[in-house]
Amino acid sequence: MRIALDAMGGDHAPAEIVAGAVRAARAWPDTHFILVGKEDQVTALLEEERLTNISYRATTEVIEATDEPVRSVRRKKDSSMVVGCQMVRAGEADAFVSAGNTGALMAAGLFYTGRLKGIDRPALAPMFPTVDGRGILVLDVGANIDPRPQHLQQYALMGSIYMEKARGVANPRIGLLNIGAEAGKGNELTKQTYELLEQEEKIRFVGNVEAREVLQGPCEVVVCDGFSGNILLKSAEGMGSILLKGITQEFTRNALTKGAAFILKKGLKRFLKEMDYREYNGAMLMGLKGVVVKAHGSSDAHEFMIAIRRTREIVQGQVVSKISESLAT
Repeated sequence: MRIALDAMGGDHAPAEIVAGAVRAARAWPDTHFILVGKEDQVTALLEEERLTNISYRATTEVIEATDEPVRSVRRKKDSSMVVGCQMVRAGEADAFVSAGNTGALMAAGLFYTGRLKGIDRPALAPMFPTVDGRGILVLDVGANIDPRPQHLQQYALMGSIYMEKARGVANPRIGLLNIGAEAGKGNELTKQTYELLEQEEKIRFVGNVEAREVLQGPCEVVVCDGFSGNILLKSAEGMGSILLKGITQEFTRNALTKGAAFILKKGLKRFLKEMDYREYNGAMLMGLKGVVVKAHGSSDAHEFMIAIRRTREIVQGQVVSKISESLAT
């Protein structure tokens, strides 16, 4: 397996990206990692490493977080992001991972990796943490903010295949994000989507899901428009940060609470890890002809390694080819 990595994308690139790649190379010696980026910066960070399963591909340009997505992708053709997506299309890499500009990555994926036949609009699909530790796939969280019902129907099909092939979930349940559980709730988009999902024979549709239920794991996949999905994502991330900060403050307030924290330490650590969105890093751009994965822009070495782990699951599960086969039939 060969995975290309955007060494120049993200708030802490290239240092944390290269460090994450080195950790991944040590963890998975059966995978070859190709760091795509400016040669002098990448090689300087790899200078002391002697790993045979990590190399670099030199590029001369960088797409910045502040760059206009489409314009930058068209003008900076020797950027790490564009070259990485081209490598996937050309078969030089089985996947590409970037923590860079989300809009630019979507544009590069569409222009240079290509869209699957039968998919109108790709979706950005991350895993969310759930209280049972199994996680839930949510799509879309920002790639398509104004979709049509048939787009959400396609998301449901792709999400079902992803959970089955990459996560090993047999006959995954599909829910539709809505303002109420009853059929007939919502706006025209959700009402029409509900009818399509009820009729779709290739998925196991379980009805509407409210936002407050998502982290409880009522199903394995939730579909929604990118606008609502992005709000859900940011709300969940914000609540996770507040929860972690609040628990830390309470259990370090005085000697009594510190004692209680010591007793509960193991259970608390396990719970906080299961509910930490950073441990679910890596959102597939689902609907492309190849595997392109978006990592959090603020990823450190550990978080980027988590995104790489998710990417390996997607490649091993042959998710793209399975989606393509399903659409063909």
